[in-house]
Amino acid sequence: MKTIETPILVLTGAGISRESGVPTFRGADGLWKNYRAEELATPEAFARRPELVWEWYDWRRQAIAKCNPNAAHEVIVAIEDATGPGEFLLATQNVDGLHELAGSRNVRRLHGSIWHLRCVRCDHEELNRTVPLAPLPPPCPQCGSFLRPGVVWFGEGLDRVVLDAAFTAARTARTVLVIGTSSLVYPAAALPEIALESGAHVVEVNPEATPLSPYVAERLEGPAAELLPAWWREHAPTD
Repeated sequence: MKTIETPILVLTGAGISRESGVPTFRGADGLWKNYRAEELATPEAFARRPELVWEWYDWRRQAIAKCNPNAAHEVIVAIEDATGPGEFLLATQNVDGLHELAGSRNVRRLHGSIWHLRCVRCDHEELNRTVPLAPLPPPCPQCGSFLRPGVVWFGEGLDRVVLDAAFTAARTARTVLVIGTSSLVYPAAALPEIALESGAHVVEVNPEATPLSPYVAERLEGPAAELLPAWWREHAPTD
Protein backbone atom coordinates (compact mmCIF):
# COMPACT_ATOMS: atom_id res chain seq x y z
CA MET A 1 0.00 0.00 0.00
CA LYS A 2 1.48 3.35 -0.97
CA THR A 3 2.25 6.05 1.54
CA ILE A 4 -0.48 8.66 1.90
CA GLU A 5 0.07 12.03 0.27
CA THR A 6 0.51 15.28 2.14
CA PRO A 7 -0.78 17.78 3.17
CA ILE A 8 -3.07 15.86 5.53
CA LEU A 9 -6.25 17.05 7.21
CA VAL A 10 -7.82 15.05 10.02
CA LEU A 11 -11.39 15.81 11.13
CA THR A 12 -12.66 14.16 14.30
CA GLY A 13 -16.03 14.04 16.02
CA ALA A 14 -17.69 12.57 19.09
CA GLY A 15 -17.12 8.97 17.99
CA ILE A 16 -13.40 8.98 18.70
CA SER A 17 -14.03 10.35 22.20
CA ARG A 18 -16.85 7.91 22.84
CA GLU A 19 -14.33 5.11 22.43
CA SER A 20 -12.45 6.63 25.39
CA GLY A 21 -15.62 6.68 27.50
CA VAL A 22 -16.51 10.35 27.08
CA PRO A 23 -20.28 10.89 27.44
CA THR A 24 -21.92 12.20 24.28
CA PHE A 25 -24.66 14.75 23.66
CA ARG A 26 -26.95 12.25 22.03
CA GLY A 27 -27.90 8.64 22.59
CA ALA A 28 -28.46 6.76 25.83
CA ASP A 29 -25.92 8.86 27.76
CA GLY A 30 -27.12 12.18 26.37
CA LEU A 31 -29.78 12.86 29.01
CA TRP A 32 -28.78 14.63 32.23
CA LYS A 33 -31.36 15.33 34.95
CA ASN A 34 -34.10 15.26 32.29
CA TYR A 35 -32.36 17.93 30.22
CA ARG A 36 -31.04 17.61 26.68
CA ALA A 37 -27.80 19.27 25.65
CA GLU A 38 -29.77 21.51 23.32
CA GLU A 39 -31.60 22.90 26.36
CA LEU A 40 -28.44 23.64 28.35
CA ALA A 41 -25.72 24.58 25.86
CA THR A 42 -27.16 27.96 24.90
CA PRO A 43 -26.50 31.57 25.91
CA GLU A 44 -30.17 31.86 26.89
CA ALA A 45 -29.97 28.92 29.30
CA PHE A 46 -26.86 30.37 30.90
CA ALA A 47 -28.51 33.76 31.29
CA ARG A 48 -31.56 32.16 32.94
CA ARG A 49 -29.93 29.49 35.09
CA PRO A 50 -26.12 29.74 35.16
CA GLU A 51 -25.91 27.40 38.16
CA LEU A 52 -27.77 24.63 36.33
CA VAL A 53 -25.70 25.00 33.19
CA TRP A 54 -22.51 24.92 35.19
CA GLU A 55 -23.64 21.83 37.13
CA TRP A 56 -23.92 20.04 33.81
CA TYR A 57 -20.56 21.24 32.57
CA ASP A 58 -18.91 20.40 35.87
CA TRP A 59 -20.38 16.88 35.62
CA ARG A 60 -18.98 16.59 32.07
CA ARG A 61 -15.57 17.88 33.16
CA GLN A 62 -15.41 15.32 35.95
CA ALA A 63 -16.41 12.52 33.57
CA ILE A 64 -13.86 13.59 30.94
CA ALA A 65 -11.09 13.89 33.53
CA LYS A 66 -11.35 10.13 34.09
CA CYS A 67 -10.86 9.36 30.38
CA ASN A 68 -7.63 8.75 28.51
CA PRO A 69 -6.71 9.02 24.83
CA ASN A 70 -7.18 5.79 22.91
CA ALA A 71 -5.22 4.14 20.11
CA ALA A 72 -6.91 6.31 17.47
CA HIS A 73 -5.74 9.49 19.22
CA GLU A 74 -2.23 8.02 19.30
CA VAL A 75 -2.26 7.19 15.59
CA ILE A 76 -3.23 10.79 14.78
CA VAL A 77 -0.18 11.94 16.75
CA ALA A 78 1.97 9.48 14.79
CA ILE A 79 0.61 10.82 11.51
CA GLU A 80 1.44 14.37 12.56
CA ASP A 81 4.93 13.26 13.63
CA ALA A 82 5.49 11.74 10.18
CA THR A 83 4.67 14.96 8.31
CA GLY A 84 6.73 18.05 7.66
CA PRO A 85 6.04 21.65 8.73
CA GLY A 86 2.74 22.93 7.41
CA GLU A 87 1.67 19.52 6.10
CA PHE A 88 -0.77 18.51 8.84
CA LEU A 89 -3.81 19.97 10.54
CA LEU A 90 -6.23 18.38 12.98
CA ALA A 91 -9.69 19.95 13.11
CA THR A 92 -11.83 18.56 15.91
CA GLN A 93 -15.44 19.05 16.91
CA ASN A 94 -14.60 17.69 20.36
CA VAL A 95 -14.10 19.92 23.39
CA ASP A 96 -12.56 17.31 25.71
CA GLY A 97 -8.85 17.97 25.10
CA LEU A 98 -7.97 14.30 24.56
CA HIS A 99 -6.10 15.09 21.34
CA GLU A 100 -3.80 17.49 23.16
CA LEU A 101 -3.41 15.01 26.01
CA ALA A 102 -2.30 12.40 23.47
CA GLY A 103 0.31 14.79 22.08
CA SER A 104 -1.35 16.43 19.05
CA ARG A 105 0.05 19.89 18.42
CA ASN A 106 -1.45 21.51 15.32
CA VAL A 107 -5.04 21.36 16.54
CA ARG A 108 -7.96 23.60 15.65
CA ARG A 109 -10.86 23.23 18.09
CA LEU A 110 -13.93 24.05 16.04
CA HIS A 111 -16.24 24.03 19.07
CA GLY A 112 -13.81 25.31 21.71
CA SER A 113 -12.55 23.61 24.86
CA ILE A 114 -14.36 22.59 28.02
CA TRP A 115 -11.14 23.31 29.95
CA HIS A 116 -11.01 26.89 28.77
CA LEU A 117 -13.04 29.44 30.74
CA ARG A 118 -13.84 33.02 29.81
CA CYS A 119 -15.62 35.89 31.49
CA VAL A 120 -19.04 36.96 30.27
CA ARG A 121 -18.23 40.61 30.97
CA CYS A 122 -14.50 41.38 30.64
CA ASP A 123 -11.66 39.96 28.54
CA HIS A 124 -10.39 37.49 31.15
CA GLU A 125 -9.71 33.96 29.89
CA GLU A 126 -8.02 31.02 31.56
CA LEU A 127 -7.16 27.35 31.23
CA ASN A 128 -8.65 25.53 34.20
CA ARG A 129 -8.59 21.75 34.65
CA THR A 130 -9.84 21.77 38.27
CA VAL A 131 -12.45 19.09 39.01
CA PRO A 132 -14.82 19.57 40.64
CA LEU A 133 -15.13 23.32 40.26
CA ALA A 134 -16.30 25.37 43.23
CA PRO A 135 -18.18 27.59 43.55
CA LEU A 136 -20.59 27.26 40.66
CA PRO A 137 -20.75 29.40 38.63
CA PRO A 138 -17.03 30.18 39.02
CA PRO A 139 -16.33 33.91 39.52
CA CYS A 140 -14.07 35.94 37.30
CA PRO A 141 -10.91 36.85 39.26
CA GLN A 142 -10.64 40.10 37.31
CA CYS A 143 -14.12 41.64 37.54
CA GLY A 144 -16.18 39.28 39.74
CA SER A 145 -18.70 38.38 37.06
CA PHE A 146 -19.36 34.80 35.96
CA LEU A 147 -16.95 32.66 33.99
CA ARG A 148 -18.53 30.51 31.28
CA PRO A 149 -17.22 27.42 29.50
CA GLY A 150 -15.06 28.30 26.51
CA VAL A 151 -17.17 26.24 24.13
CA VAL A 152 -19.36 27.18 21.19
CA TRP A 153 -22.99 27.01 22.26
CA PHE A 154 -25.99 26.43 20.04
CA GLY A 155 -26.81 29.70 18.32
CA GLU A 156 -23.23 31.00 18.49
CA GLY A 157 -20.83 31.33 15.58
CA LEU A 158 -17.55 29.47 15.32
CA ASP A 159 -14.26 31.28 15.75
CA ARG A 160 -13.49 32.74 12.32
CA VAL A 161 -9.71 32.27 12.63
CA VAL A 162 -10.14 28.61 13.55
CA LEU A 163 -12.68 28.03 10.82
CA ASP A 164 -10.57 29.75 8.16
CA ALA A 165 -7.58 27.56 9.03
CA ALA A 166 -9.70 24.42 8.72
CA PHE A 167 -11.20 25.46 5.39
CA THR A 168 -7.80 26.37 4.00
CA ALA A 169 -6.53 22.93 5.00
CA ALA A 170 -9.55 21.29 3.35
CA ARG A 171 -8.85 23.05 0.06
CA THR A 172 -5.16 22.10 -0.01
CA ALA A 173 -5.13 18.63 1.58
CA ARG A 174 -4.26 15.61 -0.53
CA THR A 175 -5.39 13.16 2.17
CA VAL A 176 -8.30 13.66 4.57
CA LEU A 177 -9.24 11.38 7.46
CA VAL A 178 -12.79 11.80 8.77
CA ILE A 179 -13.00 9.97 12.09
CA GLY A 180 -16.01 9.45 14.34
CA THR A 181 -18.20 12.22 12.98
CA SER A 182 -21.77 11.97 11.71
CA SER A 183 -21.05 14.37 8.82
CA LEU A 184 -24.33 16.10 9.68
CA VAL A 185 -23.19 19.17 11.62
CA TYR A 186 -22.13 22.15 9.54
CA PRO A 187 -19.84 23.90 8.93
CA ALA A 188 -17.57 20.99 9.99
CA ALA A 189 -19.36 18.62 7.62
CA ALA A 190 -18.40 20.88 4.72
CA LEU A 191 -14.68 20.25 5.22
CA PRO A 192 -14.55 16.79 3.59
CA GLU A 193 -16.97 17.97 0.91
CA ILE A 194 -14.57 20.78 -0.03
CA ALA A 195 -11.65 18.34 0.05
CA LEU A 196 -13.48 15.98 -2.30
CA GLU A 197 -14.13 18.82 -4.72
CA SER A 198 -10.41 19.60 -4.63
CA GLY A 199 -9.51 16.00 -5.51
CA ALA A 200 -8.35 14.80 -2.09
CA HIS A 201 -8.22 11.14 -1.08
CA VAL A 202 -10.84 10.98 1.68
CA VAL A 203 -10.91 8.16 4.24
CA GLU A 204 -13.89 7.74 6.57
CA VAL A 205 -13.63 5.81 9.84
CA ASN A 206 -17.00 5.22 11.46
CA PRO A 207 -19.03 2.25 12.72
CA GLU A 208 -22.08 3.53 10.83
CA ALA A 209 -22.67 4.92 7.37
CA THR A 210 -23.02 8.69 7.05
CA PRO A 211 -24.08 11.06 4.26
CA LEU A 212 -20.38 11.24 3.33
CA SER A 213 -19.92 7.47 2.99
CA PRO A 214 -20.94 7.04 -0.69
CA TYR A 215 -18.31 9.55 -1.83
CA VAL A 216 -15.14 8.57 0.06
CA ALA A 217 -12.21 6.69 -1.45
CA GLU A 218 -11.85 4.41 1.58
CA ARG A 219 -14.29 3.51 4.31
CA LEU A 220 -13.23 1.75 7.52
CA GLU A 221 -16.42 0.47 9.13
CA GLY A 222 -15.89 0.00 12.84
CA PRO A 223 -14.26 1.58 15.91
CA ALA A 224 -11.38 3.90 15.09
CA ALA A 225 -9.27 2.64 17.99
CA GLU A 226 -9.37 -0.83 16.43
CA LEU A 227 -9.13 -0.02 12.72
CA LEU A 228 -6.93 3.07 12.48
CA PRO A 229 -3.69 1.52 13.85
CA ALA A 230 -3.73 -1.21 11.19
CA TRP A 231 -4.54 1.31 8.47
CA TRP A 232 -1.61 3.48 9.52
CA ARG A 233 0.78 0.54 9.56
CA GLU A 234 -0.08 -0.02 5.90
CA HIS A 235 0.33 3.63 4.92
CA ALA A 236 3.08 4.99 7.19
CA PRO A 237 6.40 6.04 5.64
CA THR A 238 8.93 3.20 5.78
CA ASP A 239 12.20 5.15 5.57
